[in-house]
Amino acid sequence: MNKRLLLILALLMGGACALTAQSRKAVRINEVMVQNTPEGIADEYGAHNAWIELFNSNFAPIEISSIYITTDTAHRAVYPVPLGDVNTRMPKRQHVIFFADGEPNKGTFHTNFTLTPGRDNYIAILDADRSVIDEVWVPAEVLPGQSWARTADGEGDWALRTGGESDYITPSSANVIKDTNKKIEDFAERDANGFGMTVMAMCIVFSALLLLCLCFYGIGKLGSYYSRLRKARTKAADAGEVVKARDVTHDSGEEIAAIVMALHDHFDAHDRESTILTINKVKRAYSPWSSKIYNLRQVPEPPRHH
Repeated sequence: MNKRLLLILALLMGGACALTAQSRKAVRINEVMVQNTPEGIADEYGAHNAWIELFNSNFAPIEISSIYITTDTAHRAVYPVPLGDVNTRMPKRQHVIFFADGEPNKGTFHTNFTLTPGRDNYIAILDADRSVIDEVWVPAEVLPGQSWARTADGEGDWALRTGGESDYITPSSANVIKDTNKKIEDFAERDANGFGMTVMAMCIVFSALLLLCLCFYGIGKLGSYYSRLRKARTKAADAGEVVKARDVTHDSGEEIAAIVMALHDHFDAHDRESTILTINKVKRAYSPWSSKIYNLRQVPEPPRHH
């Protein structure tokens, strides 16, 4: 039993590790700035150093504390992301910035290597088994204040970002910034006065009210049906009990006649026994209404003459 339990636990732990390793494959290098400027993003110490943006392309949180960030083309593990920092748990579809300043003592998100301006820089993410998760070559043509970024978060080709109106530099945010919504603009163009929107809103409201009415009506009918069904079952049960009561075996007619004659002889015994004298005491209560003095009217005496 213990061996089976240990085997099950080992399989579960192996599956969890495999699932975690598979989820880490969703981490992508999203944007890189080799030479930062005072106009660019600063770290928590106010310094403007080179930075590397990672993106979680998965639709679930990912723990990145066991990956490596390296600049070695031989895939030597240069900077292991430390354990124990709650900020290494990347939310779904979110970004995190690592500053390549060569000062890991400043915190988890400060690497022990730097990037060299004016030449090609290789950056890769390695899994715990040293397999490559993602990699990129940043060309030497990237000038100070410019970045090398994907056309879309976690996917697409790489392109130069100069910070202009059409190619924003977006650390810790989406690489594609949508200022407007084309669908909303098309709807506003077709319905400038808002009449269509009003009609649509009213239709939605009345449709919802109608649906609620139908639901309540159906619930009432269903409740009434079940109530009638329960009453019918109750009546059927009562009728069954009555039938069972009627089916009970009664005494025969001869037995009933004998009982009746015995009762008749018992209650009519005085009519046949002449030696028994029965005296019934009659109690009459006195009432002033039966007194004759109140019933007779006195005749007045005639007047006397002197």
